[in-house]
Amino acid sequence: MPTARRLSEDIAAPAASFSFEFFPPKSDAGERTLWTAIRELEPLRPTFVSVTYGAGGTTRDRTVRITERIATETTLRPVGHLTCVGQSRDDLRTVLGQYAAAGVRNILALRGDPVGGPGAPWTPHPGGLDHGDELVALVAGLGTFCVGAAAYPKGHREARSLEADADVVVAKARAGAEFAVTDFFFLAEDYLGLVERVRARGCDIPIVPGIMPITNLAQITRMAELSGHPVPASVVARLEPWADDPEGLRAEGTEIATQLCDTLLAEGAPGLHFYTLNRSRATRQIYENLAPAPVG
Repeated sequence: MPTARRLSEDIAAPAASFSFEFFPPKSDAGERTLWTAIRELEPLRPTFVSVTYGAGGTTRDRTVRITERIATETTLRPVGHLTCVGQSRDDLRTVLGQYAAAGVRNILALRGDPVGGPGAPWTPHPGGLDHGDELVALVAGLGTFCVGAAAYPKGHREARSLEADADVVVAKARAGAEFAVTDFFFLAEDYLGLVERVRARGCDIPIVPGIMPITNLAQITRMAELSGHPVPASVVARLEPWADDPEGLRAEGTEIATQLCDTLLAEGAPGLHFYTLNRSRATRQIYENLAPAPVG
């Protein structure tokens, strides 16, 4: 999306931002599915789109390649993901150079999950970085990119407390992050509590809530457990009656997400960031359900 404004300015603008996140597929067939979703979502003119790294940084090259292709072959504004996992400072600068060469000017800087997956012990690369705020500082110090960071409404699984977790968000902002995107969650009060804690520390960084439409209960339950925070019982209770009805579950899951989005926007969230799982149907339905619909 050609624009003279920084991404952080568009996120902070009065009109709600609307963005999508994809993951790098493991096969050519999966990549075709991804590109179908990208093309179906492109007409909605999102504020930005992003492509994650795989667990333990395993899909770095594919992530960079897909992000480059989005930058050069679509009208979308890509945000390149970057993590500390398994990379030296020189490796990180090399990836940033690849992004810059493709015209990518926005980076989401995250520490990333350990190589063993969420919950495994974290071991930094000997020539790398240990914390997300250090990566934010490295990227911001180049002066080339608008940098975003991660935030966690229910706290990162390694955080000592919600208060300590809010301190981390503030540290990332002080290191140069211009916006934050949250992990997915299901209760508005979790997001609103995070924003309140960050604001109480004198930090006004825009915090975009991450939304995961529930279309498969077993899948979302597993993903939530990996994050360290199970799906709330109130949400499970709404979905369980549809356990043997995939279309009914999809409809109820979409309605739950729509209600959450309506509440978040009414409470002042700057926008919505959708974890699409490389499928467009649920995200497009929620977009249509929202009134008034966000404008990218």
